[in-house]
Amino acid sequence: MGKNDTNQSFVFGVSVSDYNFIGREEEIRQLRMNFEEGINTILISPRRWGKTSLVKRVCREVNPDKVITVFVDIFKCKTEYEFYNTLIEAVLKQTASKAELWMDNARDFIARLTPKISISPEPNSEFALSLGISPKTHTPEEILQLAETIAERKGKRIVVCIDEFQQIGEMPDSLSIQKRLRSIWQHQKMVSYCLFGSKKHTMMTVFQKRNMPLYQFGDFKFLGKIPTAKWTEYIVSHFADRHRKITEEQAASICNVVQNHSSYVQQLSWIVFSLIDEGESVEERHLQAGVDNLLNSQEQLFMQQIEPLTAYQMNFLRCIIAGHHENFGDAEIREAFDLGSVSNITRLKTALVERDLVEIEGRKFNITDPVFALWFKRSA
Repeated sequence: MGKNDTNQSFVFGVSVSDYNFIGREEEIRQLRMNFEEGINTILISPRRWGKTSLVKRVCREVNPDKVITVFVDIFKCKTEYEFYNTLIEAVLKQTASKAELWMDNARDFIARLTPKISISPEPNSEFALSLGISPKTHTPEEILQLAETIAERKGKRIVVCIDEFQQIGEMPDSLSIQKRLRSIWQHQKMVSYCLFGSKKHTMMTVFQKRNMPLYQFGDFKFLGKIPTAKWTEYIVSHFADRHRKITEEQAASICNVVQNHSSYVQQLSWIVFSLIDEGESVEERHLQAGVDNLLNSQEQLFMQQIEPLTAYQMNFLRCIIAGHHENFGDAEIREAFDLGSVSNITRLKTALVERDLVEIEGRKFNITDPVFALWFKRSA
């Protein structure tokens, strides 16, 4: 067996590492420096562009003798105390061993709770922790200060990485929650935060509007696309590792079809890879079949996304896909695509941006998901 025979050729839908991680050298360098120097970081990009993979990569690379990293995904959190429970369970599990939970680090905090701890008989396995924190047991200030207390006692920096942070912006009484986070976090000396999420519109609102509590809370980074040249090298080599051949031009066409969208490049590459056997080469028909298969695989999801849309909203999407990205108020465009009044167009823009179907780049409006755009064009 070759050295890569135990690795998956292409990975999508989950975070990637090592063999399947590509590029991002400069982003890794900058993020690692922020982690080690205690700089708060805000990381934004569209869904499935590789934020989670990047952050986890940096977490593995920082010096564990100086920095403890905590990774927490709050996608399922709908309320303030759901967030607090998820946060603290992650902080306790990832900064302490099973034995240390009952030592100085967290003893005072846990004393008011009846925690449920599930421990596997395997010596090196993870343990499950359920705390049941509520307003009756702890104030938000106590909860949000725990990581700082642990960092001070351990004499190490802690970096808390919170994935899907846009959930905070969508919680009931979100502004009050954000004010509490800012008021506690901004005074911490030993803990810094890496906050990232996939709803660009919500994240931009939380961190870029002057009147918002978390405005300019940290080093703001927008994760760009991985260049085609990097992807081409990666695709060609991963085909070769399994004794299949794809040309650089064919690999580049995969990138172009999905506009270098990281997850889709991996997925389309895998589909094309799966259409040929060892010793075979990719042909044009394989590329076309790959695109068709990709669109078919996403159809149910895309159908769900357009189901609640109004006729005007559908027309606005058709307008963008037809090549119009601005000046929607021009009479000729409004009439050709039946967009309604100028005030109606303003409402259409807002609604579709909030649904994450459309994004604004400068003054231009684009479809957020390139594969959705291909599917919509095919289905129209």
